[in-house]
Amino acid sequence: MAAALLRHRSRGRVEVRSAGSAPAESINPAVVEAMRELGIDLSEEVPKKLTTDAVEASDVVITMGCGDACPVFPGKRYLDWELADPAGRGVDAVREIRDDIDRRVGVLLAELMPRE
Repeated sequence: MAAALLRHRSRGRVEVRSAGSAPAESINPAVVEAMRELGIDLSEEVPKKLTTDAVEASDVVITMGCGDACPVFPGKRYLDWELADPAGRGVDAVREIRDDIDRRVGVLLAELMPRE
């Protein structure tokens, strides 16, 4: 959700990568539905495994409970967002998580692309 929201809100002005240390086989249908409510279609997305190359190519790395499974490189900005896990939750709970992520994405985007 975070990657899709950042991509959507930045209108493509920020390059976004999304991956997980232990990705599920598919995206939670409640997540797909909650994001569709915002006009974001995740129905064709597939969870991806986190790679060292993806982290190394990034300026900002946002983790969500990654712990020691995520590679760390000097000079990168790391943010760890403690969020509820949407796995196994219905769309009402996922909306709350989505909205929490969206607020954080808004703050990050304001830092990355301040208005002049």
